[in-house]
Amino acid sequence: MLAQINVARLRRPFGDPGVREFTDALDTINALAERSPGFIWRHITSDGHLDGADLLGDPLTIINLSLWASYEHLHMFTYRSRHGHFVRRRTEWFTPLSGPTTALWWVPAAHRPTPSECLTRLEYLRRHGPSPRAFTVRRRFDADGAPERRRS
Repeated sequence: MLAQINVARLRRPFGDPGVREFTDALDTINALAERSPGFIWRHITSDGHLDGADLLGDPLTIINLSLWASYEHLHMFTYRSRHGHFVRRRTEWFTPLSGPTTALWWVPAAHRPTPSECLTRLEYLRRHGPSPRAFTVRRRFDADGAPERRRS
């Protein structure tokens, strides 16, 4: 299974009109993910989303953790479904962050990564660059640790 963490920082707090279109769509987009082919699991809290207040000391940070059957399934949801509309408009709601904001890695079928584990993978990617331990959308590795060839 392919694990992914995505970290983003809102321009304004939850409830602010400047981010309301995005925050109001979270439940719908999460439900779409859960119905998407290849979706396996996502980390859910009592609020529905994981914020960075406790983990990163920043209540404006949103953390998304999920598992997918393959990169192709994750890609289809992220860029080719209704979710892609929000990806294309992300600068309206989020501030740019330095370094990678998404990390991917392969996990055994029964494993459910914790938020701390996921943040450790993202930090590893930021420090060491893409590797089988943590990689990016553009520089991926297969489940055996071999680099994936770029498609022309």
